[in-house]
This record gives sequence, C-alpha cells and structure tokens, in this order.
Amino acid sequence: MTRTTRRIRSKLALIVHHQYKIITLVKHLTNRVSDSDRSSKYQKEENHTKMAGRFCQRDGWIMTAMVAVVVSDVGMNTLFKAASSKGMSSYVFLVYSYGIGALLLLPSPFLAHRSRSLPPLKFSVLCKMGLLGLLGCVYLMLGYTGIKYSSPTLASAMSNLTPAFTFIFALLFGMEKVSIKKNSSFAKVVGTLVSIVGALVVTLYHGPIIFAASQPSVYLPQPLSPPPSPPSNSNWVTGGCLLALEYTLIAISYIIQTHIMREYPSEFALALSHNICVSVSCASVSLFVEKNNPSAWIMRSSIMLICIVATGMVNSTGYVVESWTVRHKGPLFLAMFRPLAILTAVVLGAIFLGDSLYLGSVIGGTLISIGFYTVMWGKAKEEKSDIDTHHAASSSHSKRVPLLMNYAAEKQV
Repeated sequence: MTRTTRRIRSKLALIVHHQYKIITLVKHLTNRVSDSDRSSKYQKEENHTKMAGRFCQRDGWIMTAMVAVVVSDVGMNTLFKAASSKGMSSYVFLVYSYGIGALLLLPSPFLAHRSRSLPPLKFSVLCKMGLLGLLGCVYLMLGYTGIKYSSPTLASAMSNLTPAFTFIFALLFGMEKVSIKKNSSFAKVVGTLVSIVGALVVTLYHGPIIFAASQPSVYLPQPLSPPPSPPSNSNWVTGGCLLALEYTLIAISYIIQTHIMREYPSEFALALSHNICVSVSCASVSLFVEKNNPSAWIMRSSIMLICIVATGMVNSTGYVVESWTVRHKGPLFLAMFRPLAILTAVVLGAIFLGDSLYLGSVIGGTLISIGFYTVMWGKAKEEKSDIDTHHAASSSHSKRVPLLMNYAAEKQV
C-alpha cells in the first residue's frame, strides 16, 4: 500500500506540475497577445495618422494648383476673345502658343529626372501620346472656334459637362462601376443626366439679359476689345455645340491621359510630347486653312503677342499640373474645379470684354453645377466605402496570429 500510495502521489504531483506549466503558458500567451494587439493598434493608428497627414498635404497642393489652373484658363480664354476680335487666326494662335510651350518644357523632363532615369518609353505609350496630341489639336480648335461664336462665359459653363462625360467614358472603359441599388451609383447616374440637361439649357436657351455691362474695363485706358453686340441665336447654338463636342473629346483625353500616366509616370515628358504634337498638327491644318491668307501668320498688335506668349506659358504649366492630378487622384477629380470657372468667366468677361450675363447661362450653369456635385458626392461616398471595406479586411487578417508558433520560436531564441 505504501508503494502504491507513493506512485499515486507522484503522478498527482506530475499532473499538478503540468497543469501549472499549462496555466503559465496560457497566461504568457494571453499577455503577449494583449501587448501585441495594443502595440499593433497604436502602430497602425500612428502610421494611419502620418499617412493621412501626407495625403492631406499633397491634396492641399493639388487643390491649390488646380484652382490656379482653372482661373488662369478662364483668363486665357478672355484674352483670346480680345485678341481674336483684332483678327487673330485661332489656328495660327495654336501653332505659336503650343510651340512656345514646347520650347519652355524642352529641358524639364531631364531636369526633373536628374536623380533617376526616365521610364522606358514603349511603342504603345508613344502611340497613345500621339493620339492624345491629335485629340488635343481637334478639341482646341473646336473650343476656340466655339468661343469666337459665343463667349468665354458659355465656354466655362459648358466645361462643367466634362465630369459627366468623363464618368460615362470611364464606365465604358471599365474604370467605374455602377450598381443602381447603391446610393452612390444612383447619385452618379442622376448627376450625369442633370449635367447634360443643364448644358442643353445653356446652349439652346439664351433668355433675357440679367446683367448688362455697359462699358468694358474701367481700369484700362483703352478696352481690350470694343463692346460686342449680343450674339445671334444661331451663333450661340453653333458655339454651344462646338464647345460640347470639345469637352466630349477632353473627357476622352482624360481617360487616355490616365492610362499613359500609369504606364509612363512622367508629367513633364507627357506635357512636352502633347505640346509638340498639338503644335505640329495645328501647323498642318493652318497651312491648309490659311493658304490664301499669309498675313494671318503675322501678329499685328501687342494683344496678339501677349495672348500667344501668356497662353503658351499657362497651358504648358497647366498640363503638367493636370497630369500630376490625374496620376494621384484620377480623371474625375479634375472636374471638381470646373464650376469655379463660371464665376471667374463672368467677372473677367464683364470687366474686360463687356459681356452680358443671360438667364439661360445662369439656369443651365446652376443645373450643371448641381449635377456635377451630385456625381462627386456619389464618387466620394463610393471611395469611402471601398476604404472602409479594405480597412475591415486588413484588420480581420491581422488578428489571425499563429500564437503557438510564435511562442515556440521565442523559446528557441
């Protein structure tokens, strides 16, 4: 009995010892998991805060640059309207201005890539650059001809069609997804339709004058151009149709520009190739159109020279900013700043050109802006949903920790 009792006692002691080791192991693993989760949580929050700060800073620079681009574009349209009233050919203007822009951008790709070499230029990327330049030549000619027939104010109002057209083409090319059951997708579809209706109102309904500028610029000793008579309805509709076609092609160019920036992330190289292609293409068209008017190549007034040089500088810089924006934020983000162009065009047109504000422009511009912001609200909500889904997936994945394997590895060390 004594020997049996001793065996039982020794086995009980061994069991108690193993239980103690198991309890100690469980406590260690529990504390380790708690510390690991806590430190991982703090680390994630810190990294998320730093990343959010960098993104906010970058987005702030992008927004500031895009506001400057939109305001300067409207200013250049107003300046072109004044220069064209002096007899400047829009075709020759494009040749000269984009040629100057190409000269200004010529050293920029090499200066921007001094620390790193340029990405390899594939043949497919080169073809896309050529197509983008050809599209640029066509929509620029349409746009400046449309401004001649109408006004910079109408051009700025019609520019708000760009996000709607961009959304449609992005949907066709698989860059956007639509599910009518979701509020975000429904908002994008409704906003697109409202923007198109607003553009039709601006184009087809002139309406009465609600603000008449009796005299151009009170600050200049001589106005940039004589006070224009109100455009006829036929010219207004023609100009609106040309501008609508222009912004349709611009939306297509945004899609191509996005694909190029994904394959060849060099804003300066893309801007340089775009300016060269536009200048060469417009030169070919100008030689044919102005073959019986050689004097069109001569700039006879200072306003023409100022317009060409200023447009070359502004457009080349603006295209770099737009490429940078497309690279980081996508094509739809560019359109967020279009409604700002309407107010800028109205103010500059009234001051320098003596333009009047019509009821049709106000109603149509309001509808376009409402539709645009509806599209952008849907887009923002969709992006937020994607971010939340990704964050939830990453959080659930991080909780799957092989505890026993980690503990064993720790004991071996």
